[in-house]
Amino acid sequence: MKHKSTRLIFEYWNRLRGNRPAPSRSEIDPAAIRHALGDTFMLGADFIDGIRFRLAGTRMCALFGREIKGEPFNAFWNETSRAQIADIGSAALNEAVGAVAGVTGRTAKGAETELELLLLPVANDGRTRVRALGSLAPLAPPYWLGEDPVVELELQTLRHVGVTRTDAAVPQFRSGAGLRMRHGFLVYSGGREIRSGDATN
Repeated sequence: MKHKSTRLIFEYWNRLRGNRPAPSRSEIDPAAIRHALGDTFMLGADFIDGIRFRLAGTRMCALFGREIKGEPFNAFWNETSRAQIADIGSAALNEAVGAVAGVTGRTAKGAETELELLLLPVANDGRTRVRALGSLAPLAPPYWLGEDPVVELELQTLRHVGVTRTDAAVPQFRSGAGLRMRHGFLVYSGGREIRSGDATN
């Protein structure tokens, strides 16, 4: 995990859950992750048309140039990544398996920035729509942040996190010609190559 917000949120979530697959929404105290709130989001999963953002931090909204609360999570991804990101979301919500991923954010003018995505399950307590906690943050904030919005996300690398049992099944993602394993990551072709030294963090 490269970004400080990713590490902070994961460490907090991991402490909260203890030996359980995931903590409940009522246990999550925003004040405990206040330094990462700008990069944080929560997803709701009981919508008829799929997973939507229930909350999104100010820095995340600045990345897309608008308030994204209520928007579909899958709609932000390009066609190449959409099936895989749907599987990742399903694994978090239904199998309590989290993920950390390398992502390319792209503007309408073609400018790109490297982002880190964290997606963690939240236990369904029957009282809230929130089913996942996560963050999305640029590894190095681009100069155009806040002026030229990101219009497309593309998945690059993926690692599972949060599985508590050694015999827990790893979710099976849809196969494709661009999918391959490297250094413990699932790597999707179509984006920039990640140097082997960078892929180990």
